Amino acid sequence: MTTIEDVAKAAGVSASTVSYVLSGKRSISTPTRRRVEQAIADLSYRPHAGARALASSRTNVIGLMVPLRAGVDVSVVMQFVTGVVTQARAADHDVLLLTQDDVGGIERVAAGSMVDAIIVMDVEADDERLPVLRGLRQPTVLIGLPRDPAGLSCVDLDFEAAGRLGASRLAAEGHREVALLGPPPEVVARHTSYADRVIRGFRHSCAEHSLTGEIEACETTPDGARRAVDTVLDRAPGTTGLLVHNERALPHVLGRLAERGQAVPDDVSVVALCPTAVATAQAVPLTSIDIPGEVIGGVAVDMVLARLDDEKPAESRLLAPVLTVRGHAA
Repeated sequence: MTTIEDVAKAAGVSASTVSYVLSGKRSISTPTRRRVEQAIADLSYRPHAGARALASSRTNVIGLMVPLRAGVDVSVVMQFVTGVVTQARAADHDVLLLTQDDVGGIERVAAGSMVDAIIVMDVEADDERLPVLRGLRQPTVLIGLPRDPAGLSCVDLDFEAAGRLGASRLAAEGHREVALLGPPPEVVARHTSYADRVIRGFRHSCAEHSLTGEIEACETTPDGARRAVDTVLDRAPGTTGLLVHNERALPHVLGRLAERGQAVPDDVSVVALCPTAVATAQAVPLTSIDIPGEVIGGVAVDMVLARLDDEKPAESRLLAPVLTVRGHAA
C-alpha cells in the first residue's frame, strides 16, 4: 500500500510537505504543490481516515444511523442509503453504517471522534435520541421530521402533504368512501414520523372533502395484507378508493382485491405511496406518489456538509410530493 513517505520520495519533498498539501494548513509554492499532486495521482495515494484526521482534524467519514427495527422495509431503506453513500463519495467522504437504535451507540461514535457528522434515519415523533443528538459537537441531519425538531436539521418527503394529496386525488375521481392502508402495526405504534404524518394528512383531506375515511395498519405478509383489505371492506363495504402506504404489502393488497372480485381501477381506485419502481412493477398500472429515497439521502449529505463547513443554522427541508397518474380513473 502506498504511504505518504512514498509520495514524498516521488515528489522530492518531505512527508510533512505532503501533509501540508493535503490539509491546506500551510502555503506551499505552486511548483512544489503540483509535484506533490502529480505524485499522489501517479501512485493512486489515498490517505486513510486516521491520517486525514491528524492532518485536518477531520475523518471525512459520515455516520449513518439506520436502525433495522421490526416492520422496516429494508429494500426502501437501501434507496435512502444509496443516496447518502453516492453523494458522500462525490464529496470524498466515506460512510460508517450504524444499525443500533440506542442512544449509547450515538455517544460512542461521537465521543470517539470516528465521524465528522451524523445522519439519522427512522425518526420517531418523540424520538428518545434527540436530546443526545442536540448535544453533539458533530452536526446532525435527520431523515424524518420529529414533533419538535428544534436545533436539528431535517430533510424528508412532506409525508403529511402526501397523505392529503392521495385522499384529494381519490376525491377528484369521485370517490366518497376511501381508506388508507398504512405501514405495519409496529411502525404505527412507534409513532414513526412518516407514518404519523401520512395519517394526519389523510384525515385532514378526508375532512376537507367530506369523505368517509377508514385507516388500517397493514402487515406486510400475504395473510396480513388480506386481513387488512377484508377488515376495511367488511367494515365499510362502500369503499371504492384506497391509498396504500406499504410497499411490501402492495402486491398482496392487489391480489386480495382481485380475489374479492374488485378490479383495479374499474371497481376500486388504488393510489400507492411508494418509490416509483415499486408502483410500476405491479400487475396493473397504479397512480402513485413517489418516495424519492435516493434524492432525500443525497440532500441529507449536502445539508450535513454545509453545516460542517459553514456552521449553518439548523433547517428543515420537506420535498413536495409528486403524483403520477397511470391507468384510468374509476
